[in-house]
Amino acid sequence: MSLSPQDISRIAHLARLDFNAEHHVRMQAQLNGFFDIVAQMNAVDTQGVAPLAHPTAVMAHVTLRLRDDVASEPNQREANQRSAPAVEKGLFLVPKVIE
Repeated sequence: MSLSPQDISRIAHLARLDFNAEHHVRMQAQLNGFFDIVAQMNAVDTQGVAPLAHPTAVMAHVTLRLRDDVASEPNQREANQRSAPAVEKGLFLVPKVIE
């Protein structure tokens, strides 16, 4: 799959981005490069390879070194919420956007 300049213009419009001509060409090259990598991955024969639920499933003999789940930063909720326009019971209040 290769994106045309018209595709890039449409994507930029949908994302509300304003590209100059140089950035437009660079974005087209980057996105097409990404699709080239995806095409290479799709070309790999994976017939007979069982999917993994988790990448560590093939490393049963390896013990993962996970850190303890402890808070490492002090609670600064009040300081972080001082600049918010509306706060109630420690939560940010925002306008309703879905009815």
